[in-house]
Amino acid sequence: MVHHGVMTKIRSFFRSSFGAALLGGALVAVFGLIAISAGWVKSDGGTTTTVAAPVTAPIVNNSSEEEDGSNVVNQIYKRDGGGVAFIESQIPAEEPSSFSPFGESEEGQAQGGTATGSGFVIDGEGHVLTNNHVIDGANRISVKLGASEKSYSAEVVGADPASDLALLKVEAPSSELHPLILGDSAKAEVGDPVVAIGNPFGLDRTVTSGIVSALQRQIQAPNGFSIDNVIQTDAAINPGNSGGPLLNAAGEVIGINSQIQTGGGSGGNVGIGFSIPINTAKAEIHQLETKGEVEHAYLGIQGASITPELARDLNLPVQEGALVQSVEKGGPAEKAGIEGGNTAATIEGAEVSLGGDIITAIDGKKIHDMEDLVKAVNAGNPGDEMELKILRDGKEKTVTVTLGKRPASVEEGGQG
Repeated sequence: MVHHGVMTKIRSFFRSSFGAALLGGALVAVFGLIAISAGWVKSDGGTTTTVAAPVTAPIVNNSSEEEDGSNVVNQIYKRDGGGVAFIESQIPAEEPSSFSPFGESEEGQAQGGTATGSGFVIDGEGHVLTNNHVIDGANRISVKLGASEKSYSAEVVGADPASDLALLKVEAPSSELHPLILGDSAKAEVGDPVVAIGNPFGLDRTVTSGIVSALQRQIQAPNGFSIDNVIQTDAAINPGNSGGPLLNAAGEVIGINSQIQTGGGSGGNVGIGFSIPINTAKAEIHQLETKGEVEHAYLGIQGASITPELARDLNLPVQEGALVQSVEKGGPAEKAGIEGGNTAATIEGAEVSLGGDIITAIDGKKIHDMEDLVKAVNAGNPGDEMELKILRDGKEKTVTVTLGKRPASVEEGGQG
């Protein structure tokens, strides 16, 4: 019997956590989150337009004027605007993007067209960082830098769908390259002022401002895996801002604007945007440049967080930890002997599998929920050994798992 007092919590638990796959990182079902790649121009010449209800974001240090009369936002825009890129990706109809762009139907994708997004220069060699979903499936990519209307061709040096990052190389003269300073996203604090520069709805060189609304968020990449330590901001972010920089008050990049959460029937900004932390990107740039891809660790389970309320209502032996729902066949977890659920149940309309192992600790460190497990796996590398403490039928045991290489997508790796 489900107690009425925890009905909402159980509904949330089974609709999100149990629908999540820990195939390296967790597949986090965050409803309303969408990638903000940009308006699309269909191949027949028609244009798909999404009307947004803009939200006014607070101006950073609005009352503080510099000696020349400019505010901080203006100073950041003048200094860093030249390093922001306007990206156009030509998507052929026979090879549509694997990820539906903001507000675009699958039919529109099948017709092919032009997707637009943002990016920013990171060095004097012409490397530009952006979101993978901005250029995914493109057969031709062009880039405009800063206020210039000159378009340069670009090639993909490397891409990581799991972190939704891509590194481009732009054939532009050094005089046109204005690298941005990459900051330390770990130093960001809630309430810090931030500035976003990008090309929402194709309106190039647009600046918005706000604050860091929250830290340590987790969002889902287009290929189904999770991205950790994400920065939430209320700076206005809309279709076309994807891949653009989120800058701190010092003008340093602390995030790559990637997704927004929408409300009601609106497809535009409602003051909840998400930026991939720049530290995640910095940890991957070398692999993207030298290997063209990034290797992520892979455990191969589906699972969910355990809370005291759920432990009580499901009669679980512990009040926290990660409950294994299913194990990927042939994956690292199965090879180590970890077992998934064996009892099918339907709770609040969600089909779940109960009775699986409960993971309570990793390498001697207690884990509180699935998020702790996700972070531990994401911090590892393929080939690393990880010692898991599990509970099975009320008895505690320890298993050693050798992490594998994460598959290209959740679908490719299977979900149990």
